[in-house]
Amino acid sequence: MTLLPDQRHLFDIPDDVAYLNTATMGPLPIAAFEAGQRGLARKLRPWTIPDTEFFSDTARLRPLLAQLINADADGIAFVPSASYGLATAALNLPLSPGQEILILEDQFPSNVYTWRAHAAATGATLRTVKAGGNESLSEALLDAIGMATGIVACPHVRWTDGARLDLSRIVRKCRENGAALVLDLTQSAGALSFNASEIEPDFMVAAGYKWLLGPYATGFLYVAPKHRQGRPLEQNWITRENASNFARLIDYTDAYAPGAERFDMGERSNFALLPALEEAVKLILHWGITNIEETLGHRNRQLAADLAEMGLSSLPESERGPHYLSALLPASAPDDLTARLRAENIHVSRRGDRLRITPHLYTSDYDIARFLAALKRHLG
Repeated sequence: MTLLPDQRHLFDIPDDVAYLNTATMGPLPIAAFEAGQRGLARKLRPWTIPDTEFFSDTARLRPLLAQLINADADGIAFVPSASYGLATAALNLPLSPGQEILILEDQFPSNVYTWRAHAAATGATLRTVKAGGNESLSEALLDAIGMATGIVACPHVRWTDGARLDLSRIVRKCRENGAALVLDLTQSAGALSFNASEIEPDFMVAAGYKWLLGPYATGFLYVAPKHRQGRPLEQNWITRENASNFARLIDYTDAYAPGAERFDMGERSNFALLPALEEAVKLILHWGITNIEETLGHRNRQLAADLAEMGLSSLPESERGPHYLSALLPASAPDDLTARLRAENIHVSRRGDRLRITPHLYTSDYDIARFLAALKRHLG
């Protein structure tokens, strides 16, 4: 692993902007923006677009996404959002009355509403897991998994406080009890190492616009081999066998393209968004996810110590994603704290009673110094 140098030159972030809010939306790298422009420009003259270009972007990008999570390319599907991928998972994980779906307290809404609906449709029970006392979130979830558990739906890193789940132990407990594991990696993919070949989730989804530094309305779904003959959310033409033969699309077929391609969203061949996501993913792979993780962890270790000196506590490093900080605010913190910081071109987010601080490789020491000085001033 290597500590990476400042990468701000690859982004369009002015020197007077301290953007510490990757967890809300990661900025596009300049190369990704330019690729998106070139891709969109194809639509100016559609007569120049050969039929093969409906397939070429996804053919290049699918193995790159697989490389991000150490999976096989046949297991990757293109989705427009985390909720789309979660709905696909729910559709393919039947439950019986009396079984439980486990989710976490304060889980992201898309990863709650999906399971509320699935529980109502199947007669299953939705159970929310909360850590108590000195118990970690992982320990609480492990204690909750039992013979009644049908599905465990959780993130790798919780969006409100950065709590990291011990997925190795969780998947082991799931398998011992015959439960499926559905993961939302939106707040970790691209910044925290994940090995699908080791964890072997049933389904795993990640939106592309946060730590993957891609455009909005992009994302991907990983589907375990045992579910790849399942039922897609949509019935569209491009996921069918021999779809590249435009002249014979009227030869309707029930046969799908191989692997998880049947789960691809309709109109997946987005000429602007896919090239931009491809460039962002290539940049992340060039940096190396373990290097990103180490570099952000190194920076956040010092930042957490600086915040602690101000009386603001974060989860201990052993219990949070190294790329993620959420400092517990005092009751006296002004309600408009983030707006005050924004007025000084310092961008963070507030989730509940925590201030979420998520820098990236484009963050400078000057950004951090400005943030700490302004935060101290506004907290009084």
